[in-house]
Amino acid sequence: MTYKLIIFDFDGTLADTYPWFLNVINEVADQYQFKKIEQENDDAIRGLSASQVLKHLGIPLWKVPMISKHMQSLMANDIDNINVFDGVNDMLRTFSELGIELGVVSSNNNQNISRVLGMENIAMIKHFQCGVSLFGKESKLKKIIRSSGCSLDEVIFIGDEVRDVESAKKIKINAGAVVWGYNNRDALEASSPDFVFESIDDLHQKLL
Repeated sequence: MTYKLIIFDFDGTLADTYPWFLNVINEVADQYQFKKIEQENDDAIRGLSASQVLKHLGIPLWKVPMISKHMQSLMANDIDNINVFDGVNDMLRTFSELGIELGVVSSNNNQNISRVLGMENIAMIKHFQCGVSLFGKESKLKKIIRSSGCSLDEVIFIGDEVRDVESAKKIKINAGAVVWGYNNRDALEASSPDFVFESIDDLHQKLL
């Protein structure tokens, strides 16, 4: 079916931020005193949910807001080196021209998201909920859905992490998982999304 509202996660879904994450995370680990990610363990980390990553790295929940804010500041300094994935601009334009409402829900902040997406893409996205807590996407998704006036079966949330799939399922909307972001295919498929997208072209074909 053609959805009336498509909501995207940002990091790892629209924007290619995972390489940047790997470049800075060990510097952040030194500052906030948690376990570093060894290069050879990168694939193992991608198989873990967000809560499992926190446990693996030894990050208590009370540190998460501080670490998140610090990493967003670091990203702002490197923002000119971060881009959307190839094909994202055309994808958003296609959906918009078909009259499909677009939204973004992200734990990243509005400034970083706006600078990476650019004004042309921003103009096509009607709904933004940014600065969401690590495990708090459900309420923001509901807010966008209420604003759109769409029924739950007319909405899909597309992300790159297990927590994105879980958030969609909790509020009974369709969940799409992209394999080019933070979590790997095995972890995503284990969370039972409604769709697994191999590429931007695959996403086009399955949703149009």
